[in-house]
Formats: sequence, structure tokens, C-alpha cells
Amino acid sequence: MAEACQIARKQDLPPPGGYKPIPFKRVPAKAYFSGYTLFAGYIGMTIGAIYLYNLTCKKVKKHEIEMRSAKMAIYPMLLAERDREYLKQLRRNRDAEAELMRDVPGWEVGTYYGERIYKLVPPDTLVEPIFHEYYAHSSPTEWFKRAYIKLRS
Repeated sequence: MAEACQIARKQDLPPPGGYKPIPFKRVPAKAYFSGYTLFAGYIGMTIGAIYLYNLTCKKVKKHEIEMRSAKMAIYPMLLAERDREYLKQLRRNRDAEAELMRDVPGWEVGTYYGERIYKLVPPDTLVEPIFHEYYAHSSPTEWFKRAYIKLRS
């Protein structure tokens, strides 16, 4: 058994003449551009960027002016539609009140048993209802959407 362990092994030795010296000195990177070339390139890129920025800025300003003009042109129509829908909802609320209270004797629509609610206001003056009165005859989901408009996504 001892004879089996004594097999001749070849030892790893350095090559003849020794190893090459280890390169530890700094090897500078190859310079593709000089400092003047880099500075000129920077100036050229900056001038090109400024030119493209000015072109884009002009386009953006033209677009903003057109969008502002379109909004100003359509704004009166949107206000008129909003007011028209507001009056239609007031009419629907009035009709719903008339339908709901038709069996109550002595009930006049827009009054409290025939007595005007707002005594100091002339009869033909529009009294805008509060939020809950305006949405009194709508669905609860519609009321919630309008009441908590910030929560909508």
C-alpha cells in the first residue's frame, strides 16, 4: 500500500528562464481628439442645439396660440350649453315636484302650501337652488359624481 502512494508526480515549476516581468506601469489611453478639438465640438453641438431649440420653441408657441384661440372661440358656446342644461334640470326638478305632490291638496309648485318661500324676492326672479336641491331627483350615483368630482378619475 505504501508503494502505491509513492507514485512519482511531476512538480509544477517556472518555465526555463523565469516568468516575464509583471506590467504595472500606467498605460495612457490613446487620445482620439485633442483638447481644442473637443472644445470646438462642444461649441458646435451647443450652437446646433440652440438652433433646434428655437425652431421647436416657435412651433410650440404657434400651437399654444392656436389652442388658446380655439378655447376662446368655443368658450361662449360651452357656457351657453351649460346654462341651457342648468335650466333644463331646474324644469325637470319642477316637473318632478309637480308629479310627486299632485295628490296633496293645496300644494302649488315652487311654494310651501301656497306661501312663497322667498318673500323679499320678486316673483319672476330666478332663485338658484342649493346643491342638494338641484340634484334632489337624480340618481345617488350621479349626485356622488358631482359632489365628489375630485375623486373621479
